[in-house]
Amino acid sequence: MSSGNGSAMFRSFSIFNYRVWFIGALVSNVGAWMQSTALSWVVLTQLTHNDAGAMGITMALQFAPPLLLVGVTGWVADRFDRRKLLMLTQSLLLVLGLTIGVLLLRGVMTLPLMLVFAVALGVVAAFDNPSRQAFVSDLVSQENASNAVALNAASFNTARMIGPAVAGIVIVAVGTGWVFLVNAVAFLAMIVALRVIRTDELVPRVKATGANRLADGFRYVRRRPDLMVTFAMVFLLGAFGMNFPIFASTMALEFGRDADGYGLLSSILAIGSLAGALLAARRDRARIRLVIVGAGMFAIAASLSALAPSYWLYAATLMLTGFAVVTTLTTANGYVQTTTDPALRGRVLALYMAILMGGTPVGAPIVGYVAAHAGPRAAIWLGAGAALLAFAIGFSWLVLSGRLHRHESRRFAFSLDETRPISVVNRVAPEEFSDEVAATTPIRLPSVTVPDLASDPRRPAAERLDDECEVGGERDRLIDGRRDNRG
Repeated sequence: MSSGNGSAMFRSFSIFNYRVWFIGALVSNVGAWMQSTALSWVVLTQLTHNDAGAMGITMALQFAPPLLLVGVTGWVADRFDRRKLLMLTQSLLLVLGLTIGVLLLRGVMTLPLMLVFAVALGVVAAFDNPSRQAFVSDLVSQENASNAVALNAASFNTARMIGPAVAGIVIVAVGTGWVFLVNAVAFLAMIVALRVIRTDELVPRVKATGANRLADGFRYVRRRPDLMVTFAMVFLLGAFGMNFPIFASTMALEFGRDADGYGLLSSILAIGSLAGALLAARRDRARIRLVIVGAGMFAIAASLSALAPSYWLYAATLMLTGFAVVTTLTTANGYVQTTTDPALRGRVLALYMAILMGGTPVGAPIVGYVAAHAGPRAAIWLGAGAALLAFAIGFSWLVLSGRLHRHESRRFAFSLDETRPISVVNRVAPEEFSDEVAATTPIRLPSVTVPDLASDPRRPAAERLDDECEVGGERDRLIDGRRDNRG
């Protein structure tokens, strides 16, 4: 058991395809974070005169396409070969980065032209993100899915730790244009990895057919109150709390720092993010309670950031912020992946990513305006308030849904019901998939499951009922079914 924790944390690395994917993604993500840092700094300091509002608009245009195209991108992720789709999107992102870099080096880049590129990057990312998220489930078996998602976050945040710091140094040394060229080269790592992956070892997946199934993801989530709450919390954090390019760049300027100071702040943020991702990888499964706790931690961390009197104290608070946000989002991502019907996973993940990234077009211009007119600290307070509201929504749902209740034997204690693990979802899917099964929208509990759980006299009645219908939204249908059976 002692060696089990370490091996459990990295168990997905035992799979060849995942190892190849991880290395390619790490290199590609380093380049992507370099580009993201350079893009924000170019808009703030080269194309405008420290205009955080223009920076917010650029972010909004970049993240709007995932929201506007969510139905199409989710269907594409479920319908087509994700590996080939990712090779296409990564190639397009390479070309866009290369073009931006050349224009910057030639000195012909303007703000309107950069806004056009922001939209183009957003459109490609709208197709790339859900496919990349869902492709992880093609690389590993279901029991390793939550671990693979967490390790993906570790890769992402390791790159986040390296990329911005390197970008800041490169910007100061040779200029922003070269950062975009380095990113273009980094995309080659992912393209090579996708070609090296052994296609015959990919996990068979359910393929959805027919354009008439585009709305299935929306209908599915609507029937899952737990996912509705998760998505609401993620939206608030994504819209107002996670505008780190605006927060960090404007605070760097307030403390009298240059691009290297901004890049260092982003890397320090990633230290906490990496710690959160690695801890998430150790957990056996994702629980919605941790999403709620993470939102509360984010509110506290953002409040401390807004109060920080110096550059280094502000940097220290960013480690807690990074830990909180990755704990929240990695757990939310894992929870969505491991409790969603496999036939609809791509569409549900597309909706999740659209809500996470699509919140930026709503919040970034507001946060940028506040930062430009009331100062960066006021903008950070706005993010802290949004995180506090997200925590309140999640905690209220825990209470109202009956999951958090008074302990049955202790007078002043409370009890929190466990979330039913993925085995409930697994039992829904038969061993052989068909197009008809792929088109099935709701999670239906097998008839044999309910009597088995309900008939165990050793378990409290409230716990038995909660376990029977834990995979969100099933409680009401289960109760109605019992009434029908008695009738």
